[in-house]
Amino acid sequence: MGGPRCRHHSFLLLLQVLGVPLILLEAGSQKTRDCSRWCPPNSTCVNATTCRCSPGFISSSGDIFTTVFESCDDINECGPPLTVSCGKFADCQNTEGSFHCTCIKGYELASGARTFRNESENTCQDVDECSSGQPTCHESTVCINTVGSYKCHCRRGWEPKPGFQNKQPNTTCEEMSFPTWTPPPGIKSQSMSHFFERVQELHRDFKPALAQGIMQDLIKSVDEMLEAPNDLETLPPHNRHLMATHFLLGFEAVLRTLAKAMPGASFTYLSPSNTELSLMIQERGDGNITMGQSHARMLLDWAVATGARDSGPTVMGILSSCNMQKLLANASLELEPEKKVELNKIHQSPFRGAKPRLLSAVNLVFLSNTNTEKLDSPVTFAFSHQPETPGPRQELICAFWKSDGNSSGHWAMTGCQTLGTGNGSTTCRCSHLSSFAILMAHYDIEDQKLALITKVGLVLSLVCLLLCILTFLLVRPIQGSRTTVHLHLCICLFVGSAIFLAGIENEGGQVGLRCRLVAGLLHYFFLAAFCWMSLEGVELYFLVVRVFQGQGLSKWQLCLIGYGVPLLIVAISAAINSEGYGRTLYCWLHPARGFLWSFLGPVTFIVLCNAVVFVTTVWKLTQKFSEINPDMKKLKKARVLTITAVAQLFVLGSTWVFGLFLFTPQSWLLSYTFTTLNCLQGLFLFVLHCLLNKKVREEYRRWAGRVTGNRYSEFTTSTSGTGHNQTQAHRPSESGM
Repeated sequence: MGGPRCRHHSFLLLLQVLGVPLILLEAGSQKTRDCSRWCPPNSTCVNATTCRCSPGFISSSGDIFTTVFESCDDINECGPPLTVSCGKFADCQNTEGSFHCTCIKGYELASGARTFRNESENTCQDVDECSSGQPTCHESTVCINTVGSYKCHCRRGWEPKPGFQNKQPNTTCEEMSFPTWTPPPGIKSQSMSHFFERVQELHRDFKPALAQGIMQDLIKSVDEMLEAPNDLETLPPHNRHLMATHFLLGFEAVLRTLAKAMPGASFTYLSPSNTELSLMIQERGDGNITMGQSHARMLLDWAVATGARDSGPTVMGILSSCNMQKLLANASLELEPEKKVELNKIHQSPFRGAKPRLLSAVNLVFLSNTNTEKLDSPVTFAFSHQPETPGPRQELICAFWKSDGNSSGHWAMTGCQTLGTGNGSTTCRCSHLSSFAILMAHYDIEDQKLALITKVGLVLSLVCLLLCILTFLLVRPIQGSRTTVHLHLCICLFVGSAIFLAGIENEGGQVGLRCRLVAGLLHYFFLAAFCWMSLEGVELYFLVVRVFQGQGLSKWQLCLIGYGVPLLIVAISAAINSEGYGRTLYCWLHPARGFLWSFLGPVTFIVLCNAVVFVTTVWKLTQKFSEINPDMKKLKKARVLTITAVAQLFVLGSTWVFGLFLFTPQSWLLSYTFTTLNCLQGLFLFVLHCLLNKKVREEYRRWAGRVTGNRYSEFTTSTSGTGHNQTQAHRPSESGM
């Protein structure tokens, strides 16, 4: 009985031992089935009520959460706030549940691996794309490695094609072409035509490799054009200045293009005519840079030379030409309003204008930067020139050639400041670039005392000349060929003086039709006055030398010579050089090309001829006085006429000897002398030919008697007039002096 009972008890115990693990296993299985029903992806079950996000993920409640509404989202280790550091030249790359670091474009790990985990593993270094064969630069460019990248740079003598930019990975280039350079329209010059024919030949045969030789050839051709005799001088000033503007702008563009095609870093060339070119060519630079040559030196910031757009090598150049003075001769100078006000305050007189004189070579300055009208930082220049000390109302200035709206040009000072001068060099600072030169500016300041003397004197002279004209027309006892000469002499002087008083000043500063007309009329009437003075010498010759061989010239012959000869001279002068009439400040003959000799030549010839006639007359008079039975009455009359004519020649001739220098700015003393003599000119003729003439005085007394009713004066005049009328019946042309 004990046996089976024991066996049953053992079986029950075994069941209990085996049942416990089964119960636990069943319970665990039930538990797993509960987590899998609600724990979200990228998480693990902690227990029946709790889940944990996997590494690299997080829920809104943190790593562990207990609600079924939570989710495990990827943690962006590379986003803000930054939780990892990859180091320099590297970027953090986020992945699903993790991250890694990679070198930025243009860099790679020294080990060659592609990723790393933290800054301590960072060995990123620059990749030389140009030597690794990675870039695809066009064959017309050169690969240039940069930090972290590369650029495709046009070869020397090449430029980017339209639509491309230089120094870009996709840059495509083409060979540089010679800039288009055509002659200015409307100007006819043989030497200029030959020059531009040569330019067209260079344009057809241009190769960038020949840039240096082409530069030298161009400079020599320019010198030949400017040195051609009797060609450019014949051009009117406006055309010459138009040609200078066109030439400077075109030459600048050509030199800039050719310089970019040159292989070297610098270049200097001095032509046989002393035209000097200096170039500096660099790919990169920093800070201030200095360059120069014998005529000019320049200090500027590298950023100014490069400009905003870096499209190739940076070029800096200075072309200095002494021959350019031929084109820029007699150009005007325009001052700023502030400068005019300053001059008015200094001299306490109105400023009327400035006349410049070129002292240095013309220096054409150009850069790669074409936007040079307003520079970010000023450029400092030092220009060499012939040493000269400024006189009164003179100043050494830095000026530049400025194009006008009509494509001509003039000198200007805007934006340039003269810092100092000495030892044949002047230092300037300018905020723009152009063609520069050192000028001696003479400021024309109105002398109010001289202006008053001129106006009062000319009015007095006009009154006296008018009295002379009325006397010669109305006093019958003195009528004759010499009176005709005196009448027309006074008429010419009267009209010329009136025009001089009314229109000699060119107030506008521009030589227009009015100024040219005034200059032409002055030229004509003053020449006519001298012609009539020469006719008096002819009359004196007939009177003294050929007194027994008939009468002199008739009235129509006198008028033909007195008015026809000066008209012919003025017509020929105007036909040859019409631009010679008028100046910037005065309406008178311009001295350029010797045009002033169209007045000086005839005047000198007339004065010399009259002098010869008077010497001959005096010699003949001396001979006649030594004769055995001389005609004393006739000889005394001839002597009086000779003395009168010589005195008249001295006054008129000496007046205009000083007058020739009136329009020279430095002749202030001569201006006062001319003004004084000009004031006395009409008065002297009135005294000489009217007041000192007895017949005229008697006629004046007779006129005065009629006005005042003085019968005694009328009787005396009538008696004297009867006696003279009897004498006049035999010699109607006697002077009565």
